[in-house]
Amino acid sequence: MITTALIILLLLAFSAFFSGSETALTATSRARMRSLELKGDKKAASVARLTEDRERLIGGILLGNNAVNILASVLASGLFVSLFGEGGIAVAASTIVMTVLVLVFAEVMPKTAAIARADSIAMLVAPIMKHVVAVLAPIVSVVQAIVRVTLHRVFGLDVTAMDDAFTPQEELKGAIELHHEEGQMEKEARDIIRGALELDDITVEDIMLHRKSIEMLDANLSSLEIVEAVLASNHTRIPLFDEDPDNVVGILHAKDMLRSLWKEGNDASKIDMRAIAMKPYFVPETTTLQEQLDAFKTAQMHFALVVDEYGSLRGLVTLEDILEEIVGEIEDEHDVAVTGVEVQEDGGVVVQGDVTIRDLNRMMDWRLPDEEAVTIAGLVIHEGRCIPDVRQKFSFHGYRFEILGKRRNQVTKLKVVPLREAA
Repeated sequence: MITTALIILLLLAFSAFFSGSETALTATSRARMRSLELKGDKKAASVARLTEDRERLIGGILLGNNAVNILASVLASGLFVSLFGEGGIAVAASTIVMTVLVLVFAEVMPKTAAIARADSIAMLVAPIMKHVVAVLAPIVSVVQAIVRVTLHRVFGLDVTAMDDAFTPQEELKGAIELHHEEGQMEKEARDIIRGALELDDITVEDIMLHRKSIEMLDANLSSLEIVEAVLASNHTRIPLFDEDPDNVVGILHAKDMLRSLWKEGNDASKIDMRAIAMKPYFVPETTTLQEQLDAFKTAQMHFALVVDEYGSLRGLVTLEDILEEIVGEIEDEHDVAVTGVEVQEDGGVVVQGDVTIRDLNRMMDWRLPDEEAVTIAGLVIHEGRCIPDVRQKFSFHGYRFEILGKRRNQVTKLKVVPLREAA
């Protein structure tokens, strides 16, 4: 009787080992294990190899865990029958006692410990579990085959053809947001990592400088007029057009102009501005930021003109614009500080209509949708399905929008307040 009780306790210990191993090996971070493996940690390497085939790992653990639990229950039933005789009392006592022992000491307690110390426990049990999984592999393979055939023929589910619902980028974004919400990651770090991950999701149309804001010069102006305009500009690259702004014939770089001016003894009339201008570089508005960043690096250029499907000029994008999507606003001594956003005491903002949704979300840590519109004014027009009037108010996506300014059909200024703050 004592021997049977000791065997039951030993089996419960094995059950606790399997339960804790399952939780630790599934909860541990494969990325951290890979990092430790690269540093030469052999235990981390064992964990990494075990978790490569999670189906086989879980199958082996469940097989071992169920085997020891069932065996422990059978032995407990025999033990209580010998104590209380055959009947309902022995069955009830065996069921209650084993349920409590298995639930508390073989399930909840080891799994709670494993969650608290997932990495360390995973590295501790990995050398043992790799042998257990290897021994049980033939049986697990048979079980897996039965499961797959049953799922496919009875439920029509082909598990071998299933893909992950989320891409690695989406998983990383979710993890970053979770760490930020839990206070483990600063907003600035969150924004940088998220910005780098979203380069494939953003097109140049979303961040370009609109054509109405581009500083351009007519190539037919006199050389002296062009020199004066370039020297008065805050930009080093100026597009030159021939009569029609859509007909860009070159990009004049201030350095090239100054070199030519020095070479000609400061006589602007001797300079052919079209000859020293660079060939314009055009890109479609649907180009993603990652594609454009790669193109800039390949072409060794920092400046591109954005055109639509008809070849009409839509705007311009620079290498700095793309980098700012990652690291935030980059300002130098020649930049004009125009943010267009004024934070109010009620938790809202007064914002210019041409401020982009992405910039406002990044500044205020909001989550306004930017799939259907690029600017705040565009979002209001899209959601309101109309050209709003001054003082008109809208509420959607958890925010209240009040129109403060309008020029013809263009919304120039509005106030945005989160509804929770407005309430």
